[in-house]
Amino acid sequence: MQKRILLLGSGELGKEFVIACQRLGQHVIAVDSYDQAPAMQVAHQCEVINMLDGEELDRIVAKHKPDLIVPEIEAIRTERLYDYEKQGMLVVPSAKAANFTMNRKSIRDLAATELRVRTPKFLYASSLDELIISVNKIGFPCVVKPLMSSSGKGQSVIKDITDIEMAWSAASKARGEATRKVIVEEFIEFESEITILTVTQKNGETLFCAPIGHRQERGDYMESWQPAAISSGQLQRAQKIAQKVTAALGGAGIWGVEFFLTKDDVYFSELSPRPHDTGMVTLAGTQNFNQFELHARAVLGLPIPEIKLERNGASAVILTESAGTEPVYSGLEEAANFPDTDFRIFGKPVTRPFRRMGVALAYGKEESTDELRARATEVAKAIRVK
Repeated sequence: MQKRILLLGSGELGKEFVIACQRLGQHVIAVDSYDQAPAMQVAHQCEVINMLDGEELDRIVAKHKPDLIVPEIEAIRTERLYDYEKQGMLVVPSAKAANFTMNRKSIRDLAATELRVRTPKFLYASSLDELIISVNKIGFPCVVKPLMSSSGKGQSVIKDITDIEMAWSAASKARGEATRKVIVEEFIEFESEITILTVTQKNGETLFCAPIGHRQERGDYMESWQPAAISSGQLQRAQKIAQKVTAALGGAGIWGVEFFLTKDDVYFSELSPRPHDTGMVTLAGTQNFNQFELHARAVLGLPIPEIKLERNGASAVILTESAGTEPVYSGLEEAANFPDTDFRIFGKPVTRPFRRMGVALAYGKEESTDELRARATEVAKAIRVK
């Protein structure tokens, strides 16, 4: 049966989700704050609104009367989602999940206080003076993040007291609301970071994708690879935590659950109730279903019997260096010459320094993830954005 799906946020993750939904015969309305966002280019209908404006959000929901509402970004008036749920619309994965995970305080309090899973030590601050006190309690180095942001925006590492004022300023200017309050987090001396893509189903068991390793710069994902190296004990602990947190939030869909791995332990970091940027690597055919196909099937209530790792893969982002409009891409022929690779251009109409404009992919059954990472990086370097 065809469903009307209202997608709130229309970036590159949303674009792949729309494609997955259309292949299952669904109707998608893509919403974002600017025209010609990537998902709008492939959706049946689109709307341009400020999703932090509750009345505008109400208007769009009333106009389209969707069966499902799928948030793709953080900057949404998330408390409105509870009302839509009461009206009989399905919020993906649930209004509680969207509301809690859009705000770091809610999800961290749930994980650390209610569920008692292991997280870095943390405190909150709502002024520069409070930040100074919190930093001194947590100790140096530490990490400061706005309560609501994505892709590392407004995030800083404080190494000494001279960094505090700059960190407060960066967090205060980050996207979204609640940015005048920040979380101060213990800096974990981790060996690696991983994402456990977790799929919750309406009428089936919770499933896990093979762990994904990733590297960040400026708080944003630069490359990812699957499978990531992790001990069986750590993997079991991470999956147990992922299942515990997603069960507490409720609903069906894919979740990107992030962890820090130390030599002997696992720390819960963050969680996104939707496809994850590091999960772009699944577009390299690493699994029988990529993360967007899994999300579409889960939210539509279609059974997913199993998730199988088919081959190794790696992804590397394609960035732009300057601000502008109507980007032009060169080097595509060179990039296409690499064996066992692919690339996706997202179609964003505007560039800015370090904006993610595409992704390069590499795959293979015999090559190690290190070899594939190097190849994906070469493909990404070949593509230039002007």
